Amino acid sequence: MRRTVIALGIGLGLLGSTVVTAPAHAANVVSTPLAATSTVAREVADFWLAGGAANLKNATPYAVQTVVQGQRSSNLQDGISGKVSPVASPVSATGNLPTTLGKVFFVGADGQPHWCTGTAVQSQYRNLVATAGHCVHDIERSDATFDKWVFIPGYSEGATPWGLYVGKQVFAHYDFDVYEDYDRDFAFVNVYNGVVLSSDGVLTNTGRLVDNVGGQGFSWNQPIGSSRNVFGYPAGSNPDGTKSYTGETLEGSAGPTFAMTLSDLPADRPIGVDSPFPGTGSLGSSWLEHYSKDARAGYLNGITISVSDTDGDNRYDTGVSPYFDGETAAIYKAAAQYWSGSILI
Repeated sequence: MRRTVIALGIGLGLLGSTVVTAPAHAANVVSTPLAATSTVAREVADFWLAGGAANLKNATPYAVQTVVQGQRSSNLQDGISGKVSPVASPVSATGNLPTTLGKVFFVGADGQPHWCTGTAVQSQYRNLVATAGHCVHDIERSDATFDKWVFIPGYSEGATPWGLYVGKQVFAHYDFDVYEDYDRDFAFVNVYNGVVLSSDGVLTNTGRLVDNVGGQGFSWNQPIGSSRNVFGYPAGSNPDGTKSYTGETLEGSAGPTFAMTLSDLPADRPIGVDSPFPGTGSLGSSWLEHYSKDARAGYLNGITISVSDTDGDNRYDTGVSPYFDGETAAIYKAAAQYWSGSILI
């Protein structure tokens, strides 16, 4: 699949939101089509929704690189910090879990349907989803993205309460795409307007993603040590068999962040957060800074790419993410300016 590499500097005057000037260094942005045309996108939607959403119901959590060996280490911070404001959820709902969270579905290298966690993020065209890089780019096959990639916020047992959103374009960092540098294991995917399948089998438009569920803000170069709220769909249990999760419900945890060193994954500046989630199912979980339970919104400042048992007690205690720095912000900026539109004519 043809890719476009763009060298971007950052001077983020984004979206009319509250933004602090970011460093002026460049970042390599790789832009890759997923479902490049509305015709292909309709075929993707049909694949997942046909037969009573059988392929959605039969999907299993993606289980590649779910656990790493890690230790907590010294602090880090890089450059001038910045933020883009969130959009509060327009949905009236009970509880304090964010409506922006959902599952990303795709067909893996094994030809089977799988899922990770993803979240809607504020952008110019209100069409952006954030997840782990290896929940879009297949690290088991070089130069490949996953087939039939979609996002469903609020997914539960085949239900698509706010629609199914087909991925159109993915933005990632050149170093992850080419060198599998896990300091860059994140991805931002622009999705088409949502669709649902009517009772007579016709696709119907549900509108733009963030208009429907809200969008998390985005922040970079934030100090380590403050708390993050982690949201995802963990599935499975600890190595000792405790704390089993089903992957069917959205779960949340909160804890402080800290720098890490990893012994079995090429990453120079990973960070960790206190979290009991297993990696299966929670790959792509959002780490939200300054999360408001009332607005169900905060600032995306991490993405779970794996988990770790740092004290050796056979229980997962840490989620692992790349540190969101100025280069992460450059990838976000590129994705935030990309239009997608509707798959229905």
